[in-house]
Amino acid sequence: MAPMAVDYSLYLVTDSTPAILGDKDLVAVVKAAVEGGATIVQYRDKTSDTAELVRVAKQLHQVTKAAGVPFLINDRVDVALAAGVEGVHVGQDDMDLKTARKLLGPDAIIGITANSLEEALDAAGDGADYLGIGTVFATPTKENTKSIIGTAGVRDILSDLHLCGFGGIQTVAIGGINASNVQRVMYQCASPTKDLDGVAVVSAIIASQDPKAAAHNLRDLLSRPPPFAFTAHHVQLSRNDIIARVPTIIARMASRKPLCHNMTNLVVQNFAANVALAIGASPIMSNNGLEAGDLAALGGALVVNMGTTTPDIRSNHLKALAAYNAVGGPVVFDPVGAGATQQRREGVKALMAGGYFDVIKGNEGEIRTVSGAHGVKQHGVDSGASQLTLKDRITLVKATAERESNVVLMSGVIDVISDGVRTFTISNGHKYLGEITGSGCTLGTTIASVLAVEREDKLLAAVAGILMYEIASERAAGRDDVKGPGTFVPAFIDELYRIREECVRGDGTWIEAAKLESA
Repeated sequence: MAPMAVDYSLYLVTDSTPAILGDKDLVAVVKAAVEGGATIVQYRDKTSDTAELVRVAKQLHQVTKAAGVPFLINDRVDVALAAGVEGVHVGQDDMDLKTARKLLGPDAIIGITANSLEEALDAAGDGADYLGIGTVFATPTKENTKSIIGTAGVRDILSDLHLCGFGGIQTVAIGGINASNVQRVMYQCASPTKDLDGVAVVSAIIASQDPKAAAHNLRDLLSRPPPFAFTAHHVQLSRNDIIARVPTIIARMASRKPLCHNMTNLVVQNFAANVALAIGASPIMSNNGLEAGDLAALGGALVVNMGTTTPDIRSNHLKALAAYNAVGGPVVFDPVGAGATQQRREGVKALMAGGYFDVIKGNEGEIRTVSGAHGVKQHGVDSGASQLTLKDRITLVKATAERESNVVLMSGVIDVISDGVRTFTISNGHKYLGEITGSGCTLGTTIASVLAVEREDKLLAAVAGILMYEIASERAAGRDDVKGPGTFVPAFIDELYRIREECVRGDGTWIEAAKLESA
């Protein structure tokens, strides 16, 4: 018998526990899920006796077989044989793959759980039909989770599978995946050489009061890219291309006055609002995540600034992040002081697991923390002494942007910015920016405001915002009326406004001061 053709896109794993299934009938739930679009089903039940497992498996198999959907048993090869199903899924602590293959035969579908590259390579080498890679996010359905690897961990495994000659093996991500993050998982897990073939879900369907609708919604989401997906990161831009386009982008921002929603440090809200007004944006300073849905619908951008961090504020950040992600509204993440305390390190992990950021900006210590580096020491919100050469900074920024499928900016005397494909350095700015409160936070406000109107090329938008901001600081510092940081701030706001007005008039000569280089 020829092996069954398998579509792994929406892989349903059952759960019979009252906490997940409730009082619903499992067979009815699976029937509804298959009707809604589940493409493969795995029956997982760790507590029932063998006779009960076989009985339920046969009932479930009748449902899936009628729909042409493969049906697998978790762990129990004996149950799979007794019920005559299409295959099994085995974990790292279950029966080894080679033995399962001998018992089930060459046409059986056999999948393996892989939490690391070593496990993935071993399973692929032993002839697994597919890999269940994860755990991606924390989940209540698995108590013995070894570690959470996130989308970055999945992406690394996919990339290395290709490099090691196993690019053809089918793969699904598993762990905490639901309608709110499924598109992001598919988008951020994809490596340049290998994509995921699907996602495995449990609670998102089994716990739903309408499993058919839940499955249908997930299939619909899987059929299209997320609203925030890049559309132009492949377009190569020279320095001259960027210089020519920046003034036009700033003029467009000034004409549209996009909303810039700031969830920012309480210390700098007034300054950030004034900067937004000066550059031509319309600021709102709101840390209430419950109103983010209404604000996201207005077509603006969001800044999530971690300067003031508490569990309550983090919860509001996550609500707002979800609201903007749902409509593709650009989000800038400023992980202020990310490496300074354990609370802030945990905050970075929670926020990055909770949604997609179009741009992540921070100093060296903050971006190193975002990248996953250990032992980063920060004195408060300051980066501290640089630990990296410029070459190392470029390498780190590019790799982090590629991993996250977004734009990453590492600020410093020489800024480094990349979308994982294109990388630039910017050497503009003035030392007074380091002598005032909130200069980094308000740079985030500026970038977000530009992103709101230039969504086709997020790297270009971010570069435009940086150049406007830093050239304005140079112009302000050079004025005769500026004697130090105290007189610099109002002059800086004036110069941001002047650049905006020059762009509106069609005068882009200010951009000639740009110290922008391709890296």
